[in-house]
Amino acid sequence: MGGSLALALRDYADTITGVDADEVTRTYAVEHGIVDYATDDLRAGVSEADVVILAAPVRVIAEMLRRRIGSYLRSNTLLIDIGSTKQDICSAMAELPIGIQAVGGHPMTGKEQSGIEASAADLYRGRPFVLCPTRRTTPAARLRALSLVRALEAVPIEMEAERHDHVVAAISHLPYLLSAALVATVGREGQKDDAVWQLAAGGFRDMSRLAGSDVQMMGDILSTNTQAVATLLALFRMQLALLEAMLISRDDQNLAETLYPLREARLNWMERYMNGANDGNK
Repeated sequence: MGGSLALALRDYADTITGVDADEVTRTYAVEHGIVDYATDDLRAGVSEADVVILAAPVRVIAEMLRRRIGSYLRSNTLLIDIGSTKQDICSAMAELPIGIQAVGGHPMTGKEQSGIEASAADLYRGRPFVLCPTRRTTPAARLRALSLVRALEAVPIEMEAERHDHVVAAISHLPYLLSAALVATVGREGQKDDAVWQLAAGGFRDMSRLAGSDVQMMGDILSTNTQAVATLLALFRMQLALLEAMLISRDDQNLAETLYPLREARLNWMERYMNGANDGNK
């Protein structure tokens, strides 16, 4: 994600400095022109920056904000993150020194592959990029953040951190847990009959994709959004119970009447929101 940001912003920055603890990552980023310089020293990497973007796991970002990064930054530096949950991060941003222009951010995009080698300049193009205000978001900071998002060719969407976390719990964090539960369920069947894996195809592939996400990253995300995710899991159990009751009672008509509007809702969502985004990514 960080490497893709750097590539997308090459034409808008005089100098891009990358900060990473891994020497191999730093060397790759410099040798492939993703950044101009790379260091493992956070202070050295950000002290002269006009804009700092934190691309790290959620709890790492929150820890950097609470412990030290505020003392490294110049006044009027724009600080933005790309963490997947926002309440903890925005709360930590609120405690930064006055003068730092901090805005919470979350681009709604990603790739199954991770690491600097997977960087792509068009990763953010046409995708929603949420911006969440903090107590350190001045009018000037907001405009600068909007300009940065537009430079990525992303679509800025502004909302409060609490609302953001509830929304992404429904469309991202809940689907991850459901995908993991599906793999666990099918895995138990696969222990009894290997044909389960031999015959698994598109449906299982699509539904199980999120289970392949980085476990540490998802653990950080879930641990910072537990209440919203737990509430939605309870609602999902209710929906499953209703479907199960219809199956057991062989209530085919009621089942069909329940499933048809859900099919239409999915098709309408694809037509209204996803087709245009896909066109923008061609």
